[in-house]
Amino acid sequence: MKFDYSLYIVTDRMRMSTKTLGEAVEQAIIGGCTLVQLREKDISSLDFYMLAVEMKKITDRYSIPLIINDRIDIAMAVGAAGVHIGQQDIPADIARKVIGKDMLLGVSAASVAEAIDAMKAGADYLGVGAMFPTGTKPDADFVSMEELGKIRKAVDIPIVVIGGISRENAMLFRPMGIDGLAVVSAVIAQSDIKTSAADLKSLFFGKEVMNEL
Repeated sequence: MKFDYSLYIVTDRMRMSTKTLGEAVEQAIIGGCTLVQLREKDISSLDFYMLAVEMKKITDRYSIPLIINDRIDIAMAVGAAGVHIGQQDIPADIARKVIGKDMLLGVSAASVAEAIDAMKAGADYLGVGAMFPTGTKPDADFVSMEELGKIRKAVDIPIVVIGGISRENAMLFRPMGIDGLAVVSAVIAQSDIKTSAADLKSLFFGKEVMNEL
């Protein structure tokens, strides 16, 4: 199955501008979001599962794939489209064995070596970053545009960039062969989530392309 990675929303309940996460996610989807990753770090397993069930109902309504961050068990329990793991999580090759060949596997990478290892281990796509300073992961390693270019040449699987992506820098990635933007605050923390999503997508693709979609 082919996935559209162009506007990949990562959730953060502490930064959303709406009263509920469901409302934030739905507005982002209406604005043009093509993938949703549910990321919850400080929450019980039961609460994470219940939230995942709720998000799955919303994403299914709009035929948008739901990705679960880290928690393979919850991803499988709710029938999510896939799971995203970091370098400090369960190894990608083990994750692939657990989830099987049909679920989407995303892996974070900050170097060419990590990107190649992830691809060889069975990753379907890479989340590369942090590209810029970000409040959601203040201790993240930074990836230079030069390194991003090297990663793009080294792997033939889709790449989304993450970390401080905003209206001011989204267009920088248009000529680099990147498949999409993964964002948190640039969409769900904004007062008008729907418009913010649409604007980011327009900046990344170029207004001429958006007019044809």
